[in-house]
Amino acid sequence: MKLDSKIPEGPIAEKWDNHRFSSKLVNPANKRKFNIIVVGSGLAGGAAAATLGELGYNVDCFCYQDTPRRAHSIAAQGGINAAKNYQNDGDSIHRLFYDTVKGGDFRSREANVHRLAQISVNIIDQCVAQGAPFAREYGGLLANRPFGGAQVSRTFYAKGQTGQQLLLGAYSSLSRQIAAGQVKMHTRHEMLDLIVVEGHAKGIITRNLANGEHKAWTADAVLLCTGGYGNAYYLSTNAVGCNVTAAFRAYRHGAGFANPCYTQIHPTCIPVSGDHQSKLTLMSESLRNDGRVWVPLDKDNCDKNPNDIEEELRDYFLERKYPSFGNLAPRDISSRSAKEACDDGRGVGPGGRGVYLDFGDAISRLGESAIRERYGNLFQMYERITGENAYNRPMRIYPAIHYTMGGLWVDYNLMTTVPGCFALGEANFSDHGANRLGASALMQGLSDGYFVIPYTIGDYLASTGAGVLSPDSPEVKESLDKVRGRIDQLTSIKGKRSARSYHKKLGQIMWEYAGMARNEKGLNNAIGEIQDLRDDFNKELMVPGSGDRLNVELERAGRVKDFLDFGELLCRDALERRESCGGHFREEFQTAEGEATRDDENFAHAAVWEYQGQGKIPKRHKEELLFDNVKLAVRSYK
Repeated sequence: MKLDSKIPEGPIAEKWDNHRFSSKLVNPANKRKFNIIVVGSGLAGGAAAATLGELGYNVDCFCYQDTPRRAHSIAAQGGINAAKNYQNDGDSIHRLFYDTVKGGDFRSREANVHRLAQISVNIIDQCVAQGAPFAREYGGLLANRPFGGAQVSRTFYAKGQTGQQLLLGAYSSLSRQIAAGQVKMHTRHEMLDLIVVEGHAKGIITRNLANGEHKAWTADAVLLCTGGYGNAYYLSTNAVGCNVTAAFRAYRHGAGFANPCYTQIHPTCIPVSGDHQSKLTLMSESLRNDGRVWVPLDKDNCDKNPNDIEEELRDYFLERKYPSFGNLAPRDISSRSAKEACDDGRGVGPGGRGVYLDFGDAISRLGESAIRERYGNLFQMYERITGENAYNRPMRIYPAIHYTMGGLWVDYNLMTTVPGCFALGEANFSDHGANRLGASALMQGLSDGYFVIPYTIGDYLASTGAGVLSPDSPEVKESLDKVRGRIDQLTSIKGKRSARSYHKKLGQIMWEYAGMARNEKGLNNAIGEIQDLRDDFNKELMVPGSGDRLNVELERAGRVKDFLDFGELLCRDALERRESCGGHFREEFQTAEGEATRDDENFAHAAVWEYQGQGKIPKRHKEELLFDNVKLAVRSYK
């Protein structure tokens, strides 16, 4: 496997501009000759499909939901970052670049991060033009606020859920292109395989989830915009249908999978309330702007009404441990700190799985009406789920799997190691490093879709020329046969256990051994247990019905089968990365104060895994990360 990052030469602030100028262009008339497949309709997929349609390409867009408006991006609540510096508080493109590299614990690619920071200012303008109802200050200027990992106000937000509003903007642009005939939308279609011909991606195989039909679709390029793999843990903040199948199919066709062990755990989620749940509820990180995180100093006070616990008997542990950032400490640090408090026996609520997020001081200082104006929708959602009023009683929060920084390895053009196969948004690995700054996910998805791929895909298409694969080709038939064979295998087991039960068990293994803390013994145990679970899955899986019609259990079984394989890959990656960094915390590598200890000499690289075949250990490759503009330092938020 050859890893050529294709990072342009020159000063970092000029790389993207120079790259755009040197990239080959496609004549507007010739764009009509090219066909492009976009898998996924969230912020990255919706933005990419809409933009490429506007440019004149023929686009087929696929999603497993019944409408692109149900893409998981719609659940993102907090906001989107941009280096606009409206408040003159010290922000800049370079500071956003630096904060992102530092927040990712110096495990990201400098050139990609700087491009993201540079483009961020355009994203806000694009979204405003689409009608996104961003919050505004009294004078009419766009409002923004701080988020975890930064000391400046750069996070723009909308009333309700910011992701929802931004997705509606992308959806409106997408709908316009659908109406114009430039984009054909295929809902209730799930990608089950990638078609590769002579080393180039030339199409996909889908299953129509409404009637079970399998069909091949061919194109000049394929864009995977299918999100992350957080649902390998079963309980996550992701929509229940989010899966790793599309990315894993590309991986099995030669696309490198980079840094799968980088998993972000969000500190601001509503705690688990029982064993009946299939997902967890995310609360916006913006709540930590005004809410103070604490637990009782004394274990004996954990069952008390929090309002009856005196101030001197409270441990505001984030403010104590990280006085400079306090409650705005980044997610990985805040999550581990909450878990440590709970492990110490000072967790609150059922099972001791929670810490308090208290707005008492903010309400006393600003008044309830001001807090209601800022967070009213979030308080309302919290009360509906928990039955508790956060205006007069502190919220309870606990960390949960939220975002994945690993993904398909891509070069500067967002192309995987399979030419013609691109990965955008959370599906790729490159822009965040080992941890993600709050509000940067929406930024990356829209950046990749609106402002990066239109330039970089043109260079690829201009170099290769148009040439759509015939649906009757042997490669298409082979892919169809493989997909049907996998379906038949799942439906023919006729065991006694549901796919959900296997998924739940896998999630328990992953959380126990590869969650907020990992160690060598636990990871080896996890690999063994996952292998045993997979063997049992292949013997005892029960999928009622057949594969040639609507079959929700079959959908779930296919996704769980991939999660089992992927879970093992994640654990292998965590085992090989013998350091702690960002969302990857190895217990063997920490300071006396419990902070992460990086090994820059041996692990300042992206680990890229190459598939070697079923049952074989994949091969690990390295992309060395060069830091010419940021000095490697011990990350400190104290």
